[in-house]
Amino acid sequence: MKVINRFLTNQNAQLTSLVILAVLASAQSYFGSQNTIAESTELYTKYNNYLIFKLSFFHLIEDKDLYILYLNEQWDLFKYSPTFALLFGLFAWLPDFVGLTLWNLLNGLVFFLGLYYLPKIDIRTKGLIFVFVVLELVGSVQNEQSNALMAGLLLFTFGFLERDKYWLAALCIVASIFIKLFGVVALALYFLYPNKWKLTYTTAVWVVVFTLLPLLVVGADQLLFLYKSWGNLLANDHDASHGMSVIGWLKTWFGWEPDKVVVAVVGAILFCLPLLKIKSYSKYPFRVLMLASVLLWVIIFNHRAESPTFIIAVSGVALWYFIQVPKTENLILLLLTLMFSILSPTDIVPAFVRTEWFEPYVVKAVPCILVWVKIIYDLLTGTFEPRISTEQIQD
Repeated sequence: MKVINRFLTNQNAQLTSLVILAVLASAQSYFGSQNTIAESTELYTKYNNYLIFKLSFFHLIEDKDLYILYLNEQWDLFKYSPTFALLFGLFAWLPDFVGLTLWNLLNGLVFFLGLYYLPKIDIRTKGLIFVFVVLELVGSVQNEQSNALMAGLLLFTFGFLERDKYWLAALCIVASIFIKLFGVVALALYFLYPNKWKLTYTTAVWVVVFTLLPLLVVGADQLLFLYKSWGNLLANDHDASHGMSVIGWLKTWFGWEPDKVVVAVVGAILFCLPLLKIKSYSKYPFRVLMLASVLLWVIIFNHRAESPTFIIAVSGVALWYFIQVPKTENLILLLLTLMFSILSPTDIVPAFVRTEWFEPYVVKAVPCILVWVKIIYDLLTGTFEPRISTEQIQD
């Protein structure tokens, strides 16, 4: 027990373990054997997602359409903004193993530092959150995706807002939007803070900067074409999938397939209901739970949610649970998240159970949906008891 407690309060030990895991995950991907994907006869590397990001930069500077298939180079489409493709040039010029490792380290470190930048939460609680999410974090890194980076940017956004560093908060939130559009949901956090005019114009400035940044390497006509092509891709992508989401859960469990827009609107209304409690804005635990709600909402109402994206949702679960005094019902939901959201995609669960039951029935999403409902209940009723001391929660 003493060893565990020392680890939970030792930020350097946690950081070292994260770096080692990220490097090992990169090596596993880089040195893994090539294989076919789906019905394709082409051989693709195990770090195909990284190659999609890398090649998007070269497609950008070569004035190519970023949003069409290049099956002779990579599997699947590039779905991020032209600005993301430009910024990925920081890695694209490097040898693959170096670039891949640095990309994975960036994801892991931004998440870790964002977690530890959260104010008014003690070191041990942050250690508990890190330990709870670390398997999910490694899973995201193994897929070379940007989800840990997204989670970290949202955590930093909250940390900067709490410290009245609005320029940096707006930078993080706009950066998240230009990676994955669902980052726009985090703009709801702005309601919780004063000086909304400053939040508005700082965000607007960063949006203009990020929108026009690709003009450094492409012409205005080409950039306009790319944004139109990106919009068409996202519009078609919206119709193509249900993902590990509320929609996927309703369809696979109950055979009910309501309109996606209707579900999103209902989810948005429920999400916004706690914002009517304006007097609660001054309470730090309320603001933290709103952050947890954001982290969960952007995944469970995302029609393209897949297993590696759940580092974002699971972070919301951990934040919700560990900042409160333990309760039986909360502990049950936490254990369900551990069993079915974190451990279900791993080899702990037999392969036939994963492929025949857990994946088709989007089991991974269900505990996160239940936790989000509980968060909305906690926010509306104000019955949650913060684990944080009275001194820590004072503004």
